[in-house]
Amino acid sequence: MTDLTIMPENYDNIRTGIVELLKAARSAAARNVNSIMTAAYWEIGRRIVIFEQGGEHRAEYGEQLVEQLASDLTRQFGRGFGRANLGQMRAFYLAWPEQKISQTLSGKSLIAIKISAIDGISSTISTLASRFALPWSAYVRLLSVKRPEARSFYEAEALRSGWSVRQLDRQINSQFYERIALSKNKAAMLQKAETAEPGDTITPEVAIKDPFVLEFLDLKDEYSESDLEEALIQHLTDFLLELGDDFAFVGRQRRLRLDDNWFRVDLVFFHRRLRCLVIADLKAGRFSYADAAQMHMYLNYARENWMKPGENPPVGLILCTEKGAAEAHYALDNLPNKILATEYQTVLPDEKVIAEELDRSRRELEQRHLPVG
Repeated sequence: MTDLTIMPENYDNIRTGIVELLKAARSAAARNVNSIMTAAYWEIGRRIVIFEQGGEHRAEYGEQLVEQLASDLTRQFGRGFGRANLGQMRAFYLAWPEQKISQTLSGKSLIAIKISAIDGISSTISTLASRFALPWSAYVRLLSVKRPEARSFYEAEALRSGWSVRQLDRQINSQFYERIALSKNKAAMLQKAETAEPGDTITPEVAIKDPFVLEFLDLKDEYSESDLEEALIQHLTDFLLELGDDFAFVGRQRRLRLDDNWFRVDLVFFHRRLRCLVIADLKAGRFSYADAAQMHMYLNYARENWMKPGENPPVGLILCTEKGAAEAHYALDNLPNKILATEYQTVLPDEKVIAEELDRSRRELEQRHLPVG
């Protein structure tokens, strides 16, 4: 057996070099997936627009085309190709047309690139991918900027300063373009904008778990915040299911999309007696009004997209895991009348009972030395 206690003097240099190599390789892999995905979406948008503009007769059926494509592509490739997504791809092509793209492709015209075989398609996508240096989620955010000159400014600054999607989002929200236009010291503002804030950095692991990437690759969306939260969610699931046959398990980490933002709901149940969905969300720390507002947003989405005919409106359950002070709160504000709210409160488990179980489960799990995320 090799004596591992004897190491060459330059071992640290070898290890450090390999660590840096792997980090760089992971970052490059995440960038490559994103750029290829972005190029493919641009090409999809181009083909949709060409079909729509291919004549008066075809233009009439543009809506039907998108509707049918959404149905067929979703059936074959999974989520990520619904009507709204295809609409974004179409808008993406219109905002970054061939003339604009060709400026950075050594003067080549994309129209001249033949797409008649698999090799041709791969070549085209690779060529396009070299143009799109930002991730798809950044272009989705840029599409929300309506003024072309402002959109071009944010794209250029994101490339120049290496902004992450979070930095880009913050600068757009702060109207950085409008503010810098009025500033007398533009250079200072641009320099300040280059500085990242805590939490801005996106690791390769986070980048590859981007919901857009998961949809593109048709990968399962499995996600957990920490071992403790994962275990708490499982304990709570078991507890609610053991209360009787009222609760039926529907899903965990259900993902929903609101505008250009992605959210995950920890647990979804169906309450058989109330005939409604129960949306449960686990929160670190104490209860806040922001938690209630977010749950209200989830419930509106669930009512519009997850409810089945004949079901009652969904109810929210906010679970706050502050150590030693666990809380549980039902969100009933979205119900159409007080009678239904009263019925819900009568039938659903008491909030204090759920909070006590949450607190008990946390203490038990921590005693097993589970890592706290």
